Amino acid sequence: MSVRRTIDCVTCGSRSSSEWGSLCAADAGLLSRAKIVNRYAPRQTIFYQGNPPMGLYCVESGRVLLRKTDQEGRSVIVRLIGPGQTLGYRAFFSGQPYSASAEAATECTICWVDKHVVQDIIERNPMLLASFLQHVAKDLKEAEEHQLQSVTLPVRARLAHFLLALKDQDGEVDDEGRIILQLDLSRQDIAAVLGTTPETVARTVRSLTDEGVARFKRRQVIIDDLDLLLDEVEPAI
Repeated sequence: MSVRRTIDCVTCGSRSSSEWGSLCAADAGLLSRAKIVNRYAPRQTIFYQGNPPMGLYCVESGRVLLRKTDQEGRSVIVRLIGPGQTLGYRAFFSGQPYSASAEAATECTICWVDKHVVQDIIERNPMLLASFLQHVAKDLKEAEEHQLQSVTLPVRARLAHFLLALKDQDGEVDDEGRIILQLDLSRQDIAAVLGTTPETVARTVRSLTDEGVARFKRRQVIIDDLDLLLDEVEPAI
């Protein structure tokens, strides 16, 4: 389902994970008027690997999985995208087809902006292009770190890194000072992101819960003491 102009681009641009924060009010207004807002159900495909990019996608809410498939039909999840982040920008700026498919992991609200609008805004605001280049460098660094973690760290430490990344994306602090994470992903999806099995994820979740590091309650994770979670990753640094 598609609707127009229901999401304020100024609000999304203020998120720390968004490249659109460099836009002035006039350009943010142009973006708001031009974009189309799409709502996706879990497992619904947003774009397919191999297709040419016709614009950019911005995640307003929900989480998206990037899935890469080889010539033999085997697929692997290469990244988890959260609110405030942009989808497909590397293919867009390189002029190449998408190197992975994007699939809604949860219910998502995603804005789509036609490539001509993006090009027009970049011509008027070169800082936007610089923001995307910085994000490319950040993505490459994170990809290298994730690859290293997948072969050197135990699953427990990988899960701790994953929870810390979710905290940085959109973690909230309640009145009691606890950190609340929205984790509306299946065990299978979490296992794919961590490069392990759902059974191993389940055992690791139980051990973290039993030791008071994090409490997993349906679609939420509650962290009472951030230092305990940091202790899970610091010995490996």
